[in-house]
Amino acid sequence: MAGDTAFVTQYRDEFTHGFEQNQSVLKSMINSDAQAKGNQAVFDIVDSGGATAVTRGVNGRIPSRTDNENQITVTLQEWHDKPIKTGFNIFASQGDGRRKMQETTRAVMNRKIDDDIIGALGMAANQYVAAGGNAGSTYPATLALIESMIAKLARQDVDVDDPTKLIFLATPSFRAELYQLPTFNSHDYVDVKPLVGPVRKMVQWAGAMWLFSNRLAGVGTAAEKVVLFHRDALGHCVNTGDMQVVAGYNEEDDYSFARSTIFMGSQILQQKGLVYALHDGSAIG
Repeated sequence: MAGDTAFVTQYRDEFTHGFEQNQSVLKSMINSDAQAKGNQAVFDIVDSGGATAVTRGVNGRIPSRTDNENQITVTLQEWHDKPIKTGFNIFASQGDGRRKMQETTRAVMNRKIDDDIIGALGMAANQYVAAGGNAGSTYPATLALIESMIAKLARQDVDVDDPTKLIFLATPSFRAELYQLPTFNSHDYVDVKPLVGPVRKMVQWAGAMWLFSNRLAGVGTAAEKVVLFHRDALGHCVNTGDMQVVAGYNEEDDYSFARSTIFMGSQILQQKGLVYALHDGSAIG
């Protein structure tokens, strides 16, 4: 009968988020500075220049020296995202159209923050290559690789003793291998059991803070680029007040908009504070 086919389609008023990265993974883990005005920020890098202690001279005076100072300029750029919807589209579409725009534009900008920082990390010049290997050699996620990369930084006088300042940025494929290491998940080695509960965005292990991102160069390929760096090796500058997210309505043309804006820049401050390696991530599905 005709009445048996008069079905009703029900649309939920609440919308479901599509799968995409909504938060910045790296923002809180780098050397960041707030810029009140101007398009450039200057970081002052100071060391002794490799000086050694001296004894008093034959004239009875102590020889003097000057510190080694390098000023590194980070240039800020402006970045924006602005979705719009007409009044009719908001009226006729499912869910809260204005809220959709505000949440998606915030996600776009958070991803841009990570992309900006990862772009700077991609300029790392120090590559880990095992004895007998070459620049194209790839390595599995092993404790030997990790300790070798830490040792490479330590040989360049980088402070590797503070795990809150040493950061290992790796890919999801690297994490998948990492979680299978007994030294990573066994209670004999770690206080927090990584296989209990949800997958963690941040893990402290092997003397470093571990972050994972699918935005690294070569992700999912046979040449993923994973990076170990000291917090003071990278500079990130952002406008005071951080990301701006606003929403508004244009009466003349009857459309609503959401806009996110940020002024930022990222740059390597000390090359010897970074080391990268190539990882074969193609074996993980």
